[in-house]
Amino acid sequence: MLLSLRLEDFVIVDSAELEFGPGFTVLSGETGAGKSILIDALTLAMGGRADAGVVREGRARADIAAEFRSDAALDAWLAERALQGDAGTVLLRRLIDADGRSRALVNGHPATAALLREIGERLVEIHGQHASQALLRADGQRQLLDGYAGLDGDRQAVAGAWSEWRALQRDLEAAESGQRELALERERLSWQAGELERLRLAPGEWEALNDEQKRLAHAASLIEGTRGAADALADSDDALSRRLHQLVQRLRPLAAIDARLQEALELLDSAAIQIDEAASALADYAERVDLDPARLQQAEQRIGAIFEVARRLRMQPEAIPSTLETIHGRLRELDAAQDVDALRGKATASRARYDALAAQLSAARRKAARRLADGVSRRMSELGMADGKLVVAFEPGEPSASGTDAIEFRVAAHAGATPRALARVASGGELSRIGLAIAVLAAQANPVPTLIFDEADAGVGGAVADAVGELMRRLGGDRQVLCVTHLPQVAAKAHHHYRVTKDSVDGRAVSRIEALDRAERVEEIARMLGGAEITATTRKHAREILAQA
Repeated sequence: MLLSLRLEDFVIVDSAELEFGPGFTVLSGETGAGKSILIDALTLAMGGRADAGVVREGRARADIAAEFRSDAALDAWLAERALQGDAGTVLLRRLIDADGRSRALVNGHPATAALLREIGERLVEIHGQHASQALLRADGQRQLLDGYAGLDGDRQAVAGAWSEWRALQRDLEAAESGQRELALERERLSWQAGELERLRLAPGEWEALNDEQKRLAHAASLIEGTRGAADALADSDDALSRRLHQLVQRLRPLAAIDARLQEALELLDSAAIQIDEAASALADYAERVDLDPARLQQAEQRIGAIFEVARRLRMQPEAIPSTLETIHGRLRELDAAQDVDALRGKATASRARYDALAAQLSAARRKAARRLADGVSRRMSELGMADGKLVVAFEPGEPSASGTDAIEFRVAAHAGATPRALARVASGGELSRIGLAIAVLAAQANPVPTLIFDEADAGVGGAVADAVGELMRRLGGDRQVLCVTHLPQVAAKAHHHYRVTKDSVDGRAVSRIEALDRAERVEEIARMLGGAEITATTRKHAREILAQA
């Protein structure tokens, strides 16, 4: 359940902090006051797409925080991801900077927007004001049915099987129609592999060969230079080592007289030791360097052979081992692709798996369609469409990622009428009512604790509006329901009522949101009944419909 919502510098809201309780809550206000801003804010708090346009003009950042009551299962899920907070609650926060960057937090811990969405799906379901328009599209009708029946997982399994089958089918078609091209590619790659394999070039060998060739080619210079350096350091009459040791011997008694010389003495002593070690290392190196013309010739011949193959195949010598591995992988793919019978068997098996999953999905859809049609038909009568009936028709469709069903919602507006496609017979108001009936049924099948309706009651009025409000109130009996509405009959049925107003402050529009007490509800419902001018009559009418609720 949503416990609180806090907004800072969001669109035209400078600051707002709202607390919510159980039952049915409505938000009302004049057109353009920003009633849907709260829904937009909640959508962002639950991982919706953010952009700089939601930051209030002239401000650096919008801050949205929504606190929900959680349950033991959600607490454990959060703990597994090191996102736990106070037991029994979860705080979702979204910060959007004026440059469009955003950050997401769960109980104060950094998180991704995708993680917010995953949590939000467990807590809230939002039915938008344009949801009824989905009823006019075949894919929208199929999605509504799948959502009502909880078949999203089954549909994803069918989509995965479809993708796998189509990929195998494409491979099979390519293998059947492109045998000559595949054979030519295999011949070319086999020749390249043979050329590279004859080199037997190990990873790193090219670099090692170049280092060895350079060393052998300059062996005489290396020996001469290192021996000369060793002599200058330690073996000549005027060697640096001998001179440093003499300096050390001269300074040692002086340091015994004045301790301030001790640091300089230690540095010279250390330098003398390092020079001795360097001289020894240089002498050892000079002894180990080989003058080996035969090995130099072998290395140069090997380098030349490698370079020639690399030049002919248009690649860098150091890339030969990895290129050979890539060629072997492609050859294995071509061998598999040329096995047309094996590919055909895989494609057939994949199609059979797809057909089985699609048939399973279709059976589940048909079972759910009967429940949906019966439930919506009952609700249609409550919503002013007496004797109206919804029929979910199935026809065989072309296989697709969504299965093999062509689904169409058809409606009969009165008893004895032949059900026809919604797009042909339903008015805007009827669409809204049918969409609301489906939303209520889907909500009852969905275990989320908070349901939000964003003007889902658009296009209705009168007694039908009263029935919509009654539906919402009943739905709020066992879970939290929030509804943005312009209908006084719906607002009167609510357990809690918030009003959204828009004022001008320093030349800028600012939205205010406030909870209404009984007297304030009378004024707001009177406004909803009578418009800008509130009269004694509209107030009386407002009190009457509140009393009836």
